[in-house]
Amino acid sequence: MNMNPAMLTDLYEFSMANGYCAALPHEDQAVFDLFFRTVPDHGSFVIAAGLQQVVEALRNFHFEDADISYLRSLKLYSETFLDYLKKMRLDCTVLALPEGTPVFPREPLLTVQGPLMQVQLLETLLLNIVNHQSLIATKARRITAAAEGRPVMEFGARRAQGPDASVYGARAAVIGGCSSTSNVLSAQQFNIPAAGTMAHSWVEAFPDELSAFRAWAKVYPDNSALLVDTYDVLKSGVPNAITVFKELKAAGHHPVGIRIDSGDITQLAKQARQMLDAAGFPDAKITASNALDETVVQSLLKESAPIDNFGIGENLITSASSPVLSGVYKMAALQANGQWLPKIKVSASREKTTLPSHKQVYRLYHHNSKQAFADVIALADETLPQTIAAVSANPLATHPQVTLSDFFARPLLKPAFNPGKELSVTTDVFAIQKYARQELAQLPEATQRLVNPDLYPVYLTPKLATLQQQLIDEHHQNSQK
Repeated sequence: MNMNPAMLTDLYEFSMANGYCAALPHEDQAVFDLFFRTVPDHGSFVIAAGLQQVVEALRNFHFEDADISYLRSLKLYSETFLDYLKKMRLDCTVLALPEGTPVFPREPLLTVQGPLMQVQLLETLLLNIVNHQSLIATKARRITAAAEGRPVMEFGARRAQGPDASVYGARAAVIGGCSSTSNVLSAQQFNIPAAGTMAHSWVEAFPDELSAFRAWAKVYPDNSALLVDTYDVLKSGVPNAITVFKELKAAGHHPVGIRIDSGDITQLAKQARQMLDAAGFPDAKITASNALDETVVQSLLKESAPIDNFGIGENLITSASSPVLSGVYKMAALQANGQWLPKIKVSASREKTTLPSHKQVYRLYHHNSKQAFADVIALADETLPQTIAAVSANPLATHPQVTLSDFFARPLLKPAFNPGKELSVTTDVFAIQKYARQELAQLPEATQRLVNPDLYPVYLTPKLATLQQQLIDEHHQNSQK
Protein backbone atom coordinates (compact mmCIF):
# COMPACT_ATOMS: atom_id res chain seq x y z
CA MET A 1 0.00 0.00 0.00
CA ASN A 2 1.38 3.41 -0.99
CA MET A 3 0.67 5.60 2.02
CA ASN A 4 1.75 9.17 2.69
CA PRO A 5 2.17 9.61 6.47
CA ALA A 6 1.14 13.26 6.19
CA MET A 7 -2.37 12.04 5.38
CA LEU A 8 -2.44 9.75 8.42
CA THR A 9 -4.55 12.11 10.45
CA ASP A 10 -8.09 12.77 11.57
CA LEU A 11 -10.34 14.96 9.48
CA TYR A 12 -10.74 17.52 12.23
CA GLU A 13 -7.00 18.24 12.17
CA PHE A 14 -7.38 19.53 8.60
CA SER A 15 -10.57 21.34 9.54
CA MET A 16 -8.90 23.12 12.47
CA ALA A 17 -5.83 23.97 10.40
CA ASN A 18 -8.05 25.39 7.66
CA GLY A 19 -9.83 27.44 10.32
CA TYR A 20 -6.53 28.71 11.73
CA CYS A 21 -5.54 29.71 8.20
CA ALA A 22 -8.70 31.80 7.90
CA ALA A 23 -8.89 33.23 11.42
CA LEU A 24 -5.33 33.65 12.75
CA PRO A 25 -2.04 35.04 11.42
CA HIS A 26 -0.07 32.38 9.56
CA GLU A 27 3.07 33.09 11.53
CA ASP A 28 1.47 32.31 14.91
CA GLN A 29 3.52 29.68 16.74
CA ALA A 30 2.32 27.06 19.20
CA VAL A 31 3.74 24.47 21.58
CA PHE A 32 2.08 21.08 22.09
CA ASP A 33 3.02 18.35 24.58
CA LEU A 34 2.52 14.62 24.02
CA PHE A 35 1.98 12.78 27.31
CA PHE A 36 -0.17 10.15 29.03
CA ARG A 37 -2.09 10.05 32.31
CA THR A 38 -2.38 6.33 33.10
CA VAL A 39 0.04 3.43 32.75
CA PRO A 40 -0.97 0.12 31.10
CA ASP A 41 -1.26 -3.00 33.27
CA HIS A 42 -1.39 -0.89 36.46
CA GLY A 43 2.34 -0.27 36.18
CA SER A 44 4.13 2.84 37.34
CA PHE A 45 5.96 3.90 34.15
CA VAL A 46 6.10 3.57 30.38
CA ILE A 47 9.17 2.93 28.22
CA ALA A 48 9.37 5.71 25.61
CA ALA A 49 9.69 4.35 22.06
CA GLY A 50 9.06 5.36 18.46
CA LEU A 51 11.25 8.46 18.23
CA GLN A 52 13.21 7.21 15.21
CA GLN A 53 9.98 6.79 13.25
CA VAL A 54 8.74 10.21 14.42
CA VAL A 55 11.88 11.89 13.12
CA GLU A 56 11.77 9.97 9.83
CA ALA A 57 8.13 10.95 9.31
CA LEU A 58 8.86 14.62 10.01
CA ARG A 59 11.87 14.71 7.70
CA ASN A 60 9.67 13.53 4.82
CA PHE A 61 6.48 15.37 5.76
CA HIS A 62 4.80 16.79 2.65
CA PHE A 63 1.57 16.70 0.67
CA GLU A 64 1.45 15.32 -2.85
CA ASP A 65 -0.75 16.54 -5.69
CA ALA A 66 -3.07 13.56 -5.23
CA ASP A 67 -3.49 14.48 -1.55
CA ILE A 68 -4.41 18.06 -2.39
CA SER A 69 -6.88 16.85 -5.03
CA TYR A 70 -8.55 14.56 -2.52
CA LEU A 71 -8.81 17.28 0.11
CA ARG A 72 -10.27 19.63 -2.50
CA SER A 73 -12.88 16.99 -3.37
CA LEU A 74 -14.20 17.13 0.21
CA LYS A 75 -15.38 20.69 -0.47
CA LEU A 76 -14.46 21.75 3.06
CA TYR A 77 -11.30 23.78 2.65
CA SER A 78 -10.29 27.06 1.08
CA GLU A 79 -7.94 27.29 -1.88
CA THR A 80 -5.68 29.47 0.25
CA PHE A 81 -5.30 26.64 2.75
CA LEU A 82 -4.84 23.99 0.07
CA ASP A 83 -2.16 26.11 -1.58
CA TYR A 84 -0.45 26.44 1.81
CA LEU A 85 -0.40 22.66 2.18
CA LYS A 86 0.95 22.17 -1.35
CA LYS A 87 3.89 24.52 -0.72
CA MET A 88 4.38 23.69 2.96
CA ARG A 89 7.77 22.73 4.31
CA LEU A 90 7.71 21.62 7.91
CA ASP A 91 9.11 24.30 10.20
CA CYS A 92 8.70 22.59 13.56
CA THR A 93 11.17 21.64 16.26
CA VAL A 94 10.86 18.68 18.61
CA LEU A 95 12.23 18.06 22.07
CA ALA A 96 11.92 14.43 23.15
CA LEU A 97 12.84 11.92 25.77
CA PRO A 98 15.43 9.52 24.29
CA GLU A 99 13.95 6.18 23.33
CA GLY A 100 14.19 3.71 26.19
CA THR A 101 13.62 6.32 28.90
CA PRO A 102 11.20 5.26 31.65
CA VAL A 103 8.60 8.04 31.73
CA PHE A 104 5.86 8.74 34.24
CA PRO A 105 2.31 10.13 33.97
CA ARG A 106 1.98 13.80 32.94
CA GLU A 107 5.61 14.05 31.79
CA PRO A 108 5.99 15.09 28.12
CA LEU A 109 7.47 12.41 25.88
CA LEU A 110 7.59 14.96 23.08
CA THR A 111 7.24 18.74 22.93
CA VAL A 112 6.57 20.17 19.47
CA GLN A 113 6.93 23.85 18.57
CA GLY A 114 6.16 25.47 15.24
CA PRO A 115 3.48 27.23 13.21
CA LEU A 116 0.10 26.47 14.74
CA MET A 117 -1.32 25.02 11.53
CA GLN A 118 1.61 22.63 11.22
CA VAL A 119 1.82 21.39 14.80
CA GLN A 120 -1.94 20.78 14.72
CA LEU A 121 -1.62 18.59 11.64
CA LEU A 122 1.02 16.44 13.37
CA GLU A 123 -1.21 15.34 16.27
CA THR A 124 -2.63 12.06 15.01
CA LEU A 125 0.57 10.89 13.32
CA LEU A 126 2.73 11.49 16.39
CA LEU A 127 0.23 9.87 18.75
CA ASN A 128 -0.11 6.87 16.46
CA ILE A 129 3.64 6.22 16.41
CA VAL A 130 4.48 6.99 20.02
CA ASN A 131 1.42 5.41 21.65
CA HIS A 132 1.93 2.12 19.79
CA GLN A 133 5.66 1.62 20.18
CA SER A 134 5.75 2.86 23.78
CA LEU A 135 2.91 0.47 24.63
CA ILE A 136 4.73 -2.56 23.18
CA ALA A 137 8.10 -1.58 24.64
CA THR A 138 6.44 -1.29 28.05
CA LYS A 139 4.80 -4.70 27.73
CA ALA A 140 8.10 -6.22 26.62
CA ARG A 141 9.80 -4.73 29.67
CA ARG A 142 7.25 -6.42 31.91
CA ILE A 143 7.63 -9.78 30.19
CA THR A 144 11.43 -9.71 30.07
CA ALA A 145 11.55 -8.64 33.72
CA ALA A 146 9.41 -11.67 34.57
CA ALA A 147 11.79 -13.90 32.57
CA GLU A 148 14.63 -12.97 34.97
CA GLY A 149 17.36 -12.78 32.36
CA ARG A 150 16.23 -15.63 30.14
CA PRO A 151 16.01 -14.65 26.45
CA VAL A 152 12.56 -13.69 25.19
CA MET A 153 11.89 -14.05 21.46
CA GLU A 154 9.14 -11.92 19.92
CA PHE A 155 6.85 -14.29 17.98
CA GLY A 156 3.78 -12.15 17.29
CA ALA A 157 3.68 -11.09 13.64
CA ARG A 158 0.67 -13.24 12.72
CA ARG A 159 -1.42 -11.82 15.56
CA ALA A 160 -0.41 -8.16 15.24
CA GLN A 161 -2.99 -5.64 14.07
CA GLY A 162 -1.53 -5.23 10.61
CA PRO A 163 1.88 -5.21 8.90
CA ASP A 164 3.13 -1.94 10.42
CA ALA A 165 2.12 -3.05 13.91
CA SER A 166 4.09 -6.26 13.48
CA VAL A 167 7.25 -4.61 12.13
CA TYR A 168 7.41 -1.66 14.50
CA GLY A 169 6.01 -3.73 17.36
CA ALA A 170 8.95 -6.10 17.04
CA ARG A 171 11.31 -3.12 17.09
CA ALA A 172 9.65 -1.80 20.24
CA ALA A 173 9.75 -5.25 21.83
CA VAL A 174 13.53 -5.29 21.50
CA ILE A 175 13.75 -1.82 23.05
CA GLY A 176 11.74 -3.26 25.95
CA GLY A 177 14.17 -6.16 26.39
CA CYS A 178 13.50 -8.91 23.84
CA SER A 179 16.50 -10.63 22.30
CA SER A 180 15.20 -11.53 18.83
CA THR A 181 12.15 -11.64 16.57
CA SER A 182 10.55 -14.15 14.24
CA ASN A 183 9.55 -11.24 11.97
CA VAL A 184 12.03 -11.32 9.11
CA LEU A 185 11.09 -7.89 7.76
CA SER A 186 11.63 -6.26 11.14
CA ALA A 187 14.85 -8.22 11.62
CA GLN A 188 16.07 -6.98 8.25
CA GLN A 189 15.08 -3.35 8.78
CA PHE A 190 16.38 -2.95 12.32
CA ASN A 191 19.29 -5.41 12.45
CA ILE A 192 17.57 -7.69 14.98
CA PRO A 193 18.51 -11.37 15.23
CA ALA A 194 15.89 -13.48 13.46
CA ALA A 195 14.75 -16.52 15.43
CA GLY A 196 12.40 -19.48 15.02
CA THR A 197 12.14 -23.25 14.89
CA MET A 198 9.41 -25.05 12.97
CA ALA A 199 5.63 -25.32 12.90
CA HIS A 200 3.51 -28.38 13.56
CA SER A 201 2.84 -28.56 9.81
CA TRP A 202 6.47 -29.58 9.24
CA VAL A 203 5.99 -32.61 11.45
CA GLU A 204 2.62 -33.41 9.88
CA ALA A 205 4.12 -33.25 6.39
CA PHE A 206 6.16 -36.43 6.99
CA PRO A 207 5.02 -40.02 7.54
CA ASP A 208 5.95 -39.83 11.22
CA GLU A 209 7.55 -37.54 13.77
CA LEU A 210 10.97 -39.18 13.73
CA SER A 211 11.17 -38.82 9.96
CA ALA A 212 10.25 -35.18 10.26
CA PHE A 213 12.95 -34.55 12.88
CA ARG A 214 15.57 -36.39 10.85
CA ALA A 215 14.69 -34.40 7.73
CA TRP A 216 15.01 -31.14 9.66
CA ALA A 217 18.35 -32.18 11.12
CA LYS A 218 19.62 -33.07 7.66
CA VAL A 219 18.72 -29.62 6.32
CA TYR A 220 19.71 -27.69 9.47
CA PRO A 221 22.30 -29.82 11.31
CA ASP A 222 23.59 -26.85 13.30
CA ASN A 223 20.18 -25.33 14.00
CA SER A 224 18.18 -28.29 15.22
CA ALA A 225 15.60 -26.89 17.60
CA LEU A 226 12.73 -29.36 17.43
CA LEU A 227 9.05 -28.78 18.18
CA VAL A 228 8.08 -31.77 20.31
CA ASP A 229 4.35 -31.38 21.06
CA THR A 230 2.70 -32.23 17.73
CA TYR A 231 1.58 -35.63 19.03
CA ASP A 232 2.81 -36.35 22.56
CA VAL A 233 5.67 -34.50 24.23
CA LEU A 234 6.89 -37.24 26.56
CA LYS A 235 5.94 -40.41 24.70
CA SER A 236 7.17 -39.45 21.25
CA GLY A 237 8.35 -35.85 20.95
CA VAL A 238 11.27 -35.85 23.40
CA PRO A 239 12.31 -39.49 22.72
CA ASN A 240 12.40 -38.81 18.98
CA ALA A 241 14.32 -35.59 19.55
CA ILE A 242 16.87 -37.48 21.67
CA THR A 243 17.30 -40.06 18.90
CA VAL A 244 18.03 -37.33 16.38
CA PHE A 245 20.28 -35.44 18.80
CA LYS A 246 22.40 -38.59 19.25
CA GLU A 247 22.70 -38.92 15.48
CA LEU A 248 23.70 -35.25 15.17
CA LYS A 249 26.24 -35.57 17.97
CA ALA A 250 27.78 -38.62 16.33
CA ALA A 251 28.14 -36.58 13.14
CA GLY A 252 29.91 -33.78 15.00
CA HIS A 253 27.01 -31.36 15.36
CA HIS A 254 25.67 -29.72 18.51
CA PRO A 255 21.87 -29.97 19.01
CA VAL A 256 20.09 -26.75 19.99
CA GLY A 257 17.12 -28.05 21.95
CA ILE A 258 13.35 -28.46 21.98
CA ARG A 259 10.27 -26.24 22.02
CA ILE A 260 7.06 -27.01 23.92
CA ASP A 261 3.99 -25.17 22.66
CA SER A 262 1.09 -26.74 24.56
CA GLY A 263 0.03 -28.65 27.65
CA ASP A 264 1.16 -28.24 31.24
CA ILE A 265 4.46 -26.62 30.38
CA THR A 266 5.90 -26.79 33.90
CA GLN A 267 5.45 -30.53 34.24
CA LEU A 268 6.37 -31.26 30.66
CA ALA A 269 9.52 -29.15 30.89
CA LYS A 270 10.61 -30.80 34.13
CA GLN A 271 10.24 -34.31 32.73
CA ALA A 272 11.77 -33.32 29.39
CA ARG A 273 14.77 -31.87 31.22
CA GLN A 274 15.29 -35.13 33.10
CA MET A 275 15.08 -37.11 29.86
CA LEU A 276 17.50 -34.83 28.00
CA ASP A 277 19.99 -34.84 30.87
CA ALA A 278 19.84 -38.62 31.24
CA ALA A 279 20.48 -38.99 27.51
CA GLY A 280 23.62 -36.85 27.76
CA PHE A 281 22.23 -33.52 26.53
CA PRO A 282 22.34 -31.18 29.55
CA ASP A 283 23.08 -28.24 27.24
CA ALA A 284 20.01 -28.76 25.08
CA LYS A 285 17.74 -25.77 25.64
CA ILE A 286 14.04 -25.90 26.43
CA THR A 287 11.95 -23.15 24.88
CA ALA A 288 8.37 -22.49 25.99
CA SER A 289 5.72 -20.77 23.89
CA ASN A 290 1.88 -20.84 23.68
CA ALA A 291 0.07 -17.60 24.61
CA LEU A 292 2.49 -16.60 27.37
CA ASP A 293 2.64 -13.27 29.16
CA GLU A 294 4.44 -11.93 32.24
CA THR A 295 1.94 -13.56 34.60
CA VAL A 296 2.39 -17.01 33.08
CA VAL A 297 6.15 -16.59 32.85
CA GLN A 298 6.35 -15.66 36.52
CA SER A 299 4.18 -18.65 37.41
CA LEU A 300 6.33 -21.05 35.40
CA LEU A 301 9.53 -19.86 37.02
CA LYS A 302 7.96 -19.83 40.47
CA GLU A 303 7.19 -23.51 39.92
CA SER A 304 10.86 -24.06 38.97
CA ALA A 305 10.09 -24.95 35.38
CA PRO A 306 13.52 -25.56 33.74
CA ILE A 307 12.91 -23.22 30.80
CA ASP A 308 15.83 -21.57 29.05
CA ASN A 309 14.02 -19.34 26.54
CA PHE A 310 10.55 -17.97 25.93
CA GLY A 311 8.82 -17.36 22.62
CA ILE A 312 6.01 -14.87 23.16
CA GLY A 313 3.56 -13.72 20.51
CA GLU A 314 0.06 -12.34 20.74
CA ASN A 315 0.13 -11.16 24.35
CA LEU A 316 3.28 -9.18 23.65
CA ILE A 317 2.71 -7.77 20.16
CA THR A 318 -0.81 -6.58 21.09
CA SER A 319 -0.19 -5.90 24.80
CA ALA A 320 -3.34 -7.99 25.12
CA SER A 321 -3.98 -7.47 28.84
CA SER A 322 -3.86 -3.67 28.46
CA PRO A 323 -3.93 -2.86 24.75
CA VAL A 324 -4.02 0.95 24.76
CA LEU A 325 -1.61 3.67 25.82
CA SER A 326 -3.89 6.69 26.00
CA GLY A 327 -1.35 9.33 25.09
CA VAL A 328 -2.73 12.79 24.34
CA TYR A 329 -1.42 15.87 22.52
CA LYS A 330 -2.33 19.16 24.14
CA MET A 331 -1.51 22.81 23.50
CA ALA A 332 0.75 24.30 26.16
CA ALA A 333 1.52 27.74 24.74
CA LEU A 334 0.50 30.02 21.87
CA GLN A 335 2.32 32.99 20.40
CA ALA A 336 0.26 36.08 19.64
CA ASN A 337 1.71 39.43 18.54
CA GLY A 338 5.16 38.14 19.33
CA GLN A 339 4.29 37.22 22.92
CA TRP A 340 4.07 33.69 24.29
CA LEU A 341 0.85 32.99 26.17
CA PRO A 342 0.64 29.90 28.38
CA LYS A 343 -2.38 27.71 27.58
CA ILE A 344 -4.24 25.17 29.66
CA LYS A 345 -7.08 22.70 29.33
CA VAL A 346 -9.28 22.94 32.42
CA SER A 347 -11.52 20.00 33.23
CA ALA A 348 -14.08 19.14 35.87
CA SER A 349 -11.71 16.25 36.53
CA ARG A 350 -8.52 17.69 37.99
CA GLU A 351 -6.62 14.73 36.54
CA LYS A 352 -7.34 16.03 33.03
CA THR A 353 -6.16 19.57 33.68
CA THR A 354 -3.00 20.11 31.66
CA LEU A 355 0.35 21.72 32.47
CA PRO A 356 0.91 25.05 30.70
CA SER A 357 3.84 26.65 28.89
CA HIS A 358 7.25 25.45 27.72
CA LYS A 359 8.63 22.80 30.07
CA GLN A 360 11.60 20.64 30.92
CA VAL A 361 11.64 17.35 32.85
CA TYR A 362 14.41 16.63 35.33
CA ARG A 363 15.37 13.36 36.98
CA LEU A 364 16.74 13.92 40.49
CA TYR A 365 19.54 11.98 42.17
CA HIS A 366 21.03 12.35 45.59
CA HIS A 367 24.64 13.47 45.53
CA ASN A 368 27.11 10.58 45.24
CA SER A 369 24.24 8.26 44.30
CA LYS A 370 23.21 6.59 41.06
CA GLN A 371 19.67 6.09 42.37
CA ALA A 372 16.94 8.39 41.11
CA PHE A 373 14.42 9.38 43.76
CA ALA A 374 12.03 11.78 41.98
CA ASP A 375 11.28 13.70 38.78
CA VAL A 376 10.49 17.39 38.56
CA ILE A 377 8.61 19.12 35.75
CA ALA A 378 9.74 22.74 35.48
CA LEU A 379 9.22 25.72 33.22
CA ALA A 380 11.80 25.56 30.44
CA ASP A 381 13.48 28.83 31.42
CA GLU A 382 13.82 27.90 35.11
CA THR A 383 17.07 27.09 36.83
CA LEU A 384 16.37 24.62 39.58
CA PRO A 385 17.37 25.96 43.00
CA GLN A 386 19.23 23.83 45.52
CA THR A 387 16.04 23.47 47.55
CA ILE A 388 12.59 23.23 45.98
CA ALA A 389 9.22 23.52 47.72
CA ALA A 390 7.76 21.17 45.14
CA VAL A 391 4.14 20.29 44.44
CA SER A 392 3.05 16.78 43.44
CA ALA A 393 2.14 16.43 39.77
CA ASN A 394 -0.50 13.91 40.84
CA PRO A 395 -3.65 15.96 41.46
CA LEU A 396 -4.95 13.21 43.79
CA ALA A 397 -1.86 13.15 45.99
CA THR A 398 -2.58 12.96 49.74
CA HIS A 399 0.50 15.02 50.59
CA PRO A 400 0.81 17.43 47.65
CA GLN A 401 3.79 19.48 48.91
CA VAL A 402 7.32 18.40 49.75
CA THR A 403 10.73 20.00 50.13
CA LEU A 404 13.43 18.60 47.84
CA SER A 405 17.09 19.23 48.61
CA ASP A 406 20.56 17.70 48.39
CA PHE A 407 20.24 16.53 44.78
CA PHE A 408 21.61 16.97 41.31
CA ALA A 409 19.19 17.19 38.39
CA ARG A 410 19.51 15.71 34.90
CA PRO A 411 17.35 17.21 32.13
CA LEU A 412 15.54 14.55 30.09
CA LEU A 413 14.01 16.38 27.11
CA LYS A 414 16.59 16.78 24.35
CA PRO A 415 16.48 18.27 20.82
CA ALA A 416 15.37 15.54 18.43
CA PHE A 417 14.25 17.35 15.26
CA ASN A 418 15.02 20.72 13.74
CA PRO A 419 14.64 21.16 9.97
CA GLY A 420 17.52 23.66 9.98
CA LYS A 421 20.00 21.42 11.79
CA GLU A 422 21.35 17.92 11.51
CA LEU A 423 20.26 16.26 14.75
CA SER A 424 20.82 12.56 15.24
CA VAL A 425 18.77 10.14 17.30
CA THR A 426 19.90 6.66 18.24
CA THR A 427 18.65 4.05 15.77
CA ASP A 428 20.48 0.95 17.01
CA VAL A 429 17.73 -0.92 18.86
CA PHE A 430 20.16 -2.81 21.07
CA ALA A 431 21.92 0.42 22.03
CA ILE A 432 18.47 1.77 22.96
CA GLN A 433 17.77 -1.43 24.91
CA LYS A 434 21.05 -1.02 26.80
CA TYR A 435 20.16 2.59 27.60
CA ALA A 436 16.72 1.50 28.84
CA ARG A 437 18.30 -1.06 31.16
CA GLN A 438 20.70 1.54 32.51
CA GLU A 439 17.83 3.94 33.15
CA LEU A 440 15.75 1.22 34.82
CA ALA A 441 18.66 0.30 37.07
CA GLN A 442 18.56 3.85 38.43
CA LEU A 443 14.92 3.58 39.51
CA PRO A 444 13.88 2.21 42.91
CA GLU A 445 13.18 -1.52 42.78
CA ALA A 446 9.75 -0.99 44.33
CA THR A 447 8.82 1.20 41.35
CA GLN A 448 9.65 -1.63 38.96
CA ARG A 449 7.46 -4.29 40.57
CA LEU A 450 5.03 -5.93 38.16
CA VAL A 451 2.28 -6.10 40.78
CA ASN A 452 1.37 -3.16 43.04
CA PRO A 453 4.42 -1.06 42.19
CA ASP A 454 5.33 1.84 44.43
CA LEU A 455 4.41 5.11 42.72
CA TYR A 456 7.51 7.05 41.75
CA PRO A 457 7.08 10.71 42.75
CA VAL A 458 6.80 13.37 40.06
CA TYR A 459 6.67 17.00 41.17
CA LEU A 460 6.08 20.45 39.75
CA THR A 461 8.25 23.42 40.56
CA PRO A 462 6.48 26.17 42.54
CA LYS A 463 6.55 28.44 39.47
CA LEU A 464 4.85 25.88 37.24
CA ALA A 465 2.30 24.94 39.91
CA THR A 466 1.54 28.63 40.52
CA LEU A 467 1.14 29.30 36.80
CA GLN A 468 -1.22 26.34 36.43
CA GLN A 469 -3.36 27.51 39.36
CA GLN A 470 -3.37 31.08 38.08
CA LEU A 471 -4.75 29.95 34.72
CA ILE A 472 -7.34 27.74 36.43
CA ASP A 473 -8.48 30.70 38.55
CA GLU A 474 -8.65 32.98 35.51
CA HIS A 475 -10.79 30.43 33.71
CA HIS A 476 -13.19 30.19 36.65
CA GLN A 477 -13.42 33.98 36.94
CA ASN A 478 -14.14 34.39 33.24
CA SER A 479 -16.75 31.62 33.26
CA GLN A 480 -18.64 33.40 36.04
CA LYS A 481 -18.91 36.72 34.20
